[in-house]
Amino acid sequence: MKRIVIVFGTRPEAIKLCPLVRELKAYPGKCISRVWVTAQHRQMLDQVLGLFEIRPDFDLNIMTHDQTLARLTSRILENITELLEAERPDVVVVQGDTTTTFAVSLAAFYQRIPVAHVEAGLRTNNKYSPFPEEVNRVLTSHLADYHFAPTEWAKLNLIKEGINSSRIEVTGNTVIDALLWVSDKLMKDNAHFEELGQVDFSKKIILVTGHRRESFGQGLRNICDALKQIAKAYPEVELVYPVHLNPNVKGPVYDMLEGIPNIKLIPPLHYAPFVYLMNKCYLIISDSGGIQEEAPSLGKPVLVTRNNTERPEAIKAGTAILVGTDTKKITYETERLLKDEHRYLSISKKSNPYGDGKASKRIVDILLNHIQK
Repeated sequence: MKRIVIVFGTRPEAIKLCPLVRELKAYPGKCISRVWVTAQHRQMLDQVLGLFEIRPDFDLNIMTHDQTLARLTSRILENITELLEAERPDVVVVQGDTTTTFAVSLAAFYQRIPVAHVEAGLRTNNKYSPFPEEVNRVLTSHLADYHFAPTEWAKLNLIKEGINSSRIEVTGNTVIDALLWVSDKLMKDNAHFEELGQVDFSKKIILVTGHRRESFGQGLRNICDALKQIAKAYPEVELVYPVHLNPNVKGPVYDMLEGIPNIKLIPPLHYAPFVYLMNKCYLIISDSGGIQEEAPSLGKPVLVTRNNTERPEAIKAGTAILVGTDTKKITYETERLLKDEHRYLSISKKSNPYGDGKASKRIVDILLNHIQK
């Protein structure tokens, strides 16, 4: 039987790989699958593992306070190498663009163990945006042996960089699998969440998230200025902002927005209540890549607070609008969606370019039946 190891460390990776882990568990006679986590995001990672009822087979628990990227990379590389030498899997599966993804891919390459890269081929072609994720993703592509691209555009990016097309499969994005699974679970359970108790759902809810390193400083302050203006101009709207724990985010956000009646600053949410909030909101203002992929499946327009995105399919499809960190542009596009119902509906009814919720099944079929030991 094939020995397949899935490695991840952050909440976004976990959300996108847990459906794949669950799918692999459905074939106990064809493979031995193992889950290793680096715990690059400790608390937020554990939340997702609990939701999907997944217990890691090994937990590196490598995160320390204010750890540098260099230190994080070296610790993952050293610890994963020891595990790979002991286990010798047939293939290592990684996802996306994190430091965990790059370091694990490099460690597997050094051991001559094939790497399968989920969500391969996304590009901004600006190595500092997103930082360090763009370079992590590019380097992983040139270390990986098998590439699961979410879209045809992503596949073309890989081909342009010299990746053999026979090694690339377009599968859709596993985040849609996760979203639909959790949404269905919430509906069946008739879920309610105490952590959302202060949110007034009788109002139009604008969901806000923001955590990208390239927005730290003036960019984030510009976003907060826009949120403040929107809240003042539209008291009938409630802005709900689960604030990232990073002090570069939490500090300025609370300094600028705390105390405004219709802005609710709340702690980071587990994935389940976050999906619940996405379902209930009117629109989303965010720099999250995952939200750009998820929101169209729920019919929610997204204003992307980044200067460029490695997910241009959403922009091209019209499900998302790139607004950067420009205060005027954020407020202008928000007001258009609040005032113009026709524009809102034209965006919310567009189909999702990122998949149909069956990406994990496609990937598992390839891993089990088409990748040779």
